[in-house]
Amino acid sequence: MDGLGDILGRKDFDQPPEVRAIKDYVRRYYNDAEVNVKVQPHALVVSARSAALIGSLRMHLPKIQEAAQTDKRILLRVG
Repeated sequence: MDGLGDILGRKDFDQPPEVRAIKDYVRRYYNDAEVNVKVQPHALVVSARSAALIGSLRMHLPKIQEAAQTDKRILLRVG
């Protein structure tokens, strides 16, 4: 039986490229603002504490979609 260290040692903790691209886009254009991105089978859920940030991101969804190079639907959430 494998120990916890062995199991975690084999785990790939890298972010998917879509998540990294969305976070980089937000950091670049919104003065180092932080967002969380959850990957779902058919969608990417982007959440932030600031409603103003989410509102601004909503206006730039086509550019974010292009930066992430994904066909998944991008959903924006406050929280």
